Amino acid sequence: MTGTGTTTHRRALRPLYAAGFVTAFGAHSIAAGLGAYTHGQHASLLTLGLLLAVYDGAEVVLKPVFGSLADRIGPRPVLLGGLLAFAVASAAFVVAGNPALVGLTRLGQGAAAAAFSPAAGALVARLSPAKRQGRAFGGYGAWKGLGYTLGPVLGGALITVGGFTLLFAVLAGLAVLAALWAALAVPAVPPLPRARQTVLDLARRLGQANFLRPTATLAGATGALAVGVGFLPVTGAAAGLGPLATGAAVSVLAVCSSLVQPWAGRARDAGRLRAGTGMALGLAAAAAGLTIAALVPGIGGVLGAAVAVGAGVGLATPLGFAHLAATSPPERLGQTMGAAEVGRELGDAGAPLLVGAVAVTSSLDAGLVTLAAVMAVAAVATGLERRS
Repeated sequence: MTGTGTTTHRRALRPLYAAGFVTAFGAHSIAAGLGAYTHGQHASLLTLGLLLAVYDGAEVVLKPVFGSLADRIGPRPVLLGGLLAFAVASAAFVVAGNPALVGLTRLGQGAAAAAFSPAAGALVARLSPAKRQGRAFGGYGAWKGLGYTLGPVLGGALITVGGFTLLFAVLAGLAVLAALWAALAVPAVPPLPRARQTVLDLARRLGQANFLRPTATLAGATGALAVGVGFLPVTGAAAGLGPLATGAAVSVLAVCSSLVQPWAGRARDAGRLRAGTGMALGLAAAAAGLTIAALVPGIGGVLGAAVAVGAGVGLATPLGFAHLAATSPPERLGQTMGAAEVGRELGDAGAPLLVGAVAVTSSLDAGLVTLAAVMAVAAVATGLERRS
């Protein structure tokens, strides 16, 4: 690729990275402040759970729909429409000025993210040469990781200064800026000719190892990330650590994930790391981190777990996406990315539920070890399938 071509390629990818940042920052900045919100509104824990779930619920239902739409009309208009819808949903809360509408706003944001997330993934794949897709998805994942990292911190600061009104105003502005940037820098990518596909054809394609293996990897990595962010502070507090230390551990996890993802992508593109091997190693590292959190006491266990889980997530995520992009029919990329994103969301919700359910009947350490065992089995299965 020439220098000019490389520059154009990077210019087109950057607003897609910004879109990934918007959805990650939006989800975590709001979620981090919902506990204080429900307390101030004298709402129940059930209400808090519903407010946390409505964003992800909208994504699970709608991502395959918008992914298929991106294949039909092209991913660029779906990306732009989703970003603008996210901005409208956020701005509506500001205009209404009614704190009770936070749930409805999150539903609208989740539906909008369900549109631009798979479209952005499809565009990263379509605009990247095959030999650079690992690096491209590594950068995309790194910027999403940055959104996950900064979301709770900056979101809390914005809520402290101006309440949820200021936070949603900032989110609306970020979405508008990302949409304008994408409109200027992302070229039109026309839809590719597609053969007619029946429901049976779709089920057969999504049932193949080329889809199931990377999707299961993405689900496991996302689940490990969710458990690390949610439960590492609990294990740290049980060991006598304060909020500053446990918060720093969560930040270490997110930073490690963001730093490893571009490296993993470059290693894949250079042929130094096979996708199957890297996905298996990523799941194994995350499983090791969860085991460390359960068995090693004190700050050493918490930080060791954060580093291992973050590195595992960072290793597995770009390789999973790059493998999907490399093995999916180009004319069905949006549908594939949308379906894979559903797998990620199920891992995001299912892993904390598994840990919590085991913790209720036994202990938190037992819950972490149980999830680690499940991920270790998945890592072995991924490695064995790669060898076969």
